[in-house]
Order: sequence, then structure tokens, then C-alpha cells
Amino acid sequence: MNFLLRTFGEIALLDSDERQIAFPKKALLIIAYLLASDSKSVSRTSMARFLWGEGDLANSLANLRKLVSRIKSRQSDLSAEFLTFDDTDIHLVSGSLASDTIPTRASTPKNPAENLAFLTKALQLKFLERANCQSRPFVDWRAGERKRHLAMLKETLDAAVKLPVAAGDIAVVKEAALLLFETEPQDEIAHRILLRAFDVEGGLEQLKRIFARRKDLISSWSATSPALPRSPASAASAHSAAVSEQDAAARTILRIPRLALLPPGNDSPDGAATMIAASLIEDITLGFCALHSLRVIAPYSAIQIGRQSDDQGALFERYNINYVLETRLSGPNDDLSLFTQLISLPGSEVLWAERFNFGRLDLAHNKREISRQIVLAATAEVERHEMTRAYFRHNPAAYHQYLVGQQYLHLLSLPNMRRARKELKAALLESADFAPALSSVARTYSKEWLLTACGDDELLKLAEDFAVRAILVRSDLSDGYRELGVAKLFRGAIDESVEALEVAETLSPHHADVIADHADTLVHFSRPGLALEKIQRAMNLNPINPDSYIWTAAGANYALGQFQTVLDYINQMADPSLADRLAAASWAMLGHRDEARMLVRRVRETNPDFDVDRWLSLVPVKEQWHKDLYREGLKKAGF
Repeated sequence: MNFLLRTFGEIALLDSDERQIAFPKKALLIIAYLLASDSKSVSRTSMARFLWGEGDLANSLANLRKLVSRIKSRQSDLSAEFLTFDDTDIHLVSGSLASDTIPTRASTPKNPAENLAFLTKALQLKFLERANCQSRPFVDWRAGERKRHLAMLKETLDAAVKLPVAAGDIAVVKEAALLLFETEPQDEIAHRILLRAFDVEGGLEQLKRIFARRKDLISSWSATSPALPRSPASAASAHSAAVSEQDAAARTILRIPRLALLPPGNDSPDGAATMIAASLIEDITLGFCALHSLRVIAPYSAIQIGRQSDDQGALFERYNINYVLETRLSGPNDDLSLFTQLISLPGSEVLWAERFNFGRLDLAHNKREISRQIVLAATAEVERHEMTRAYFRHNPAAYHQYLVGQQYLHLLSLPNMRRARKELKAALLESADFAPALSSVARTYSKEWLLTACGDDELLKLAEDFAVRAILVRSDLSDGYRELGVAKLFRGAIDESVEALEVAETLSPHHADVIADHADTLVHFSRPGLALEKIQRAMNLNPINPDSYIWTAAGANYALGQFQTVLDYINQMADPSLADRLAAASWAMLGHRDEARMLVRRVRETNPDFDVDRWLSLVPVKEQWHKDLYREGLKKAGF
């Protein structure tokens, strides 16, 4: 019979069918010690101290004699001999059994990937995890062995990623990198190895290219934009001290957040999709580690938290977790999707969400790109959220005013825009260079211009000024470019508006509001087809659609001549009266004059001086055919 000694996990003696065989546990520890140290024998005195400690040596030797008697008896029962004994020493019988033990002088395969696969498989479990031995010599030896194993993993992984990695070895390299991260998350050498491991499929270079593209876009756009100052030294220095201080504070804060990436929940019976989704989570974890942008808790801990459905909140608090990235598989087998959302704790605020449909994507081939998207989006949202908290950490009242202002800003009415502006300006009194508040103030002015429909250019100048201030403070955030793009749109500079919003969307490719504003600009740019694609993406990212999203979708459909669809969208708005002019024009184009004239009367009640030609001269529209279509509908309606 062939025998195997298993030392990783619970120590056990196995037969050729890997069934456990009864054998004294301390005898198995003796064998493990001899195999690991690559020794053929050990003195009885040394082993007595190893197993029972340095205290009463006479008692320890007596315990060893009893153990030896039990070993001889059990070996006789098995007709096998693993250990032999003389008066002074214990000897290992060479070749008597196989083992997963990693000897001190282990031979290294020529191919590092082979050794890496062996080490990764072994180290998934802890060496002698539940060994029933508490003596100090044994505990110290076991700890030393575990450190030796980890050093071997690190050395082997480092060697493997320095060489071209074969396609079949990529999974092993990533698995080993995750294992290394789990055991040494703060080790700088481990981090450098992780960077190379993450790059075995070109991932790191892709991320670098994305960030470089963003930087180039910002630099080139800033250099050519007439809205931004041309970097006179005095203008830059006015902000430099405050900005550098704020950035330093933000960077300090950004080293603190901890994220738990929970394993995917599964509402689907598709086992293959579950395995691919789990592999995707590994890629995402590696991405966060490689970017060094968040402190990601080890995968093993995340799995344990994911299994505790009743007291997850308490576990998040205990482990000081600030953000959770949840994933879930859902849908029937022929239309599976992976839903992902980033949640801020302790308030359970959803910062970002996305759904990836397996039916439209070959996930096995696209998971690398999906993982990059998730890493980039989550990192950007955490940075935005942490920066907001950093600015107001020492002034909760100002932070409260900012949040209240944001709530009013989402309610499309003139009084709410003015209430939002009041709260946001109060917050800016406490922190004048807080970029999100500056861009939000800009938004209140552009929304007021839209709601009043009076063509007050002073409102748009103020919107543009605050947007530029936001960009000067933080040129790497999308909000300032977004608001500048909106202000430029309403001032008739459509080309500049499109450029600014392209930068905004490049900086925040998953920010639903940015995408929605880009879509609105494309409607005015007379590109309704592309606008509709973008607004539908924004609606998918933000399923509880704000009225502004629906209004944009309705405007795109009007330009496409889909007048009934326009009315269907407007009926979904919480306040359909905001789009009365567009609804009246659509009814008229469908030949329903009575419905159109009723809406014209309602518009006249709130804006008796409304004039079609004057309004069309104020509303920026790129192409004449598009403007003519508006004029035709409004005239037919009775304006």
C-alpha cells in the first residue's frame, strides 16, 4: 500500500485512495519535522522537548516512550514502517511514504511556473493548521516554516513574472499573486511583484494608457480652451498654497479607506458563469492591489464576511471597512448579467452601479476589460467621496450644508435652485476651494437660466466662472468640465461644449449625470442618434431616472421625428409641465391641435411673454434643419 502524509491543513496519513488512516498525530508531527528539515534522524531528547516543551524533561521523555510504543504497534497493524528507533535517536525510513511537505533543500523545477503551481496549491491551506501541539519549540518551528514557504512563494512568483508567461500559466500567476497579497498586504516588495503579476495580460499598461490619455486630454484641452487662464504665474500662485494643502489632505485620506470586495451572490444555476464571475473578482482584486489606490481586505476575509448575512454590518465596523463592492449574478441562463455596485459605509450610500450582460458579451474573453472598468470606476468614485469628506472633516456643519444643497439641486424648480445655491455658498465660506461645491454652484446658475427661459446671459457667465474655478482647483475631476460644457452650450459655443463634456466623460466614464449632460449637448449638436445612445446608457446607470434625463431623451426623439415617443417619455416625468413646450410641439406634429393648444395656454400662464423666434435665437442648435423642426412644431401648436 502507498501512503501519503498531508501537512497543509489538518495533518493526516492517507492511503492510495486518499482516505484518512488512523495514526498517532504526534508521530505524524515527527515525520513532518524530519521531512521538512531534510533530516534522516533526530535525537529522542530533542524530539521530547519539541513535542512537550522545555519544562520537565523526565516527564517529556516518559511521554515519548509511550508514543514510541504506540507507533510501533500501529506500524505493525499497517505492515508498514515509517519510523525506527534506537536508544538515543528516531530515524525516518527513506521512501516509506510520500508527502506534500516542502523540504528545506527542495529541488526547483527549471520552469518557475511549475514550482509556482505546486507552491500555490500547497499554500492555499496553512501548514499544520490544527496540529494538537502547543509547546513553544513546536509553535516557533511551525511559524518559521510558514515564513520560509511564503519567502519561496514570493521568490518563485518574482522569477515567474520576469519571464514571458505562457497563456496556460496566467491563472496560476494571478492565483499566486492573490495568495501573496492575502498574507502580506502591506509589503512593498510584494506590491512590486503584484504589479508585474497584474501585467501578465497587459493590464497594467492598459491602465497606464487610460490615465495617460486622461492627462493628455486635460492638458491639451486646457491649453486650447479660451475659458481657462493661460497660466500667468500670478494667477497660478493665488491658488497654489490652498490647493497643495487640500491635495495633501486628500492624499492622506486616500491612504486610509478599506474596501471589501464581496464574492458574487448567485441567483442563477449556471455553474460556468459563476466560475468566470469568481475569476473576474480575482482580477478586480488584483487591479486594486496593483493601483495601490485602496486597502483591499484579503479575499479569504471577504469570503467569510460574504457568508455572514445576518451581522455583516457589525463585521464591516469591526474590520473598519469604509466601502463595499457587491456583485451578483442574475437572470435566466440565456440572459445572465453581473450587477456590481459600490457602497459607502456606514450610510449605505450607493456611489456607483453597473450591469454587465453576459448575453451580449463573451465574458471569458472580455472579463479583463470589465475588471479594468470596475477598478477605474470604483477608484474614481472613492476618491471623489473621500475628498468631499476630507474637506469637511473638521466642519460637519459645512458638510451638512453641501449635502443639503445637493438635495435641492436634484429638484428641478426655480426656488430649489436658489435654495441649493444658498446652502452651497455657505459651505464655500468654510472651504473656498472645495471643487465639488464650486461646480454645483455653477449648475444652479445654468439650471436657473434654463428654467426662466429669459435669456439672461449674466447667469451663464456666473455658471462659467464657477466652473472654471472648479477646474483650476481640481483639473482631474470631471464636475468642473461638465458644468463648463453646459454653460458653453447655453451660450451657443456648442463645439467648445462638446469638447469640455468629452473630457468630463473621459474622466468619469461611469458617471451617469456626466453622460446625461453629454447626451443633452449632443441633442443641441444635432446628433440625436448618438445622444439617444448616451442618455439610454445614463438611464441604465441611474435606473430611477431624474426628469432631466427623460427630458433629454424626449428632445432626442423629437429631432428624430418620433413624436409619440416624445410624449411617452414626458409622461414619465415627475413634473411633466417642465417640458410643456416640447409636448405641445409634439402633439401639433401628430395633428392633435386641441391637446397642443391646452399646453400652450398653460405655458402662457407662467410665461406670458414667450416668443418662439426669440426663444429659438437663445437656444443653441447646431443645424438649421433641427431649428426649423422646432419652429414648425411650436408654430403649429399655436405659439
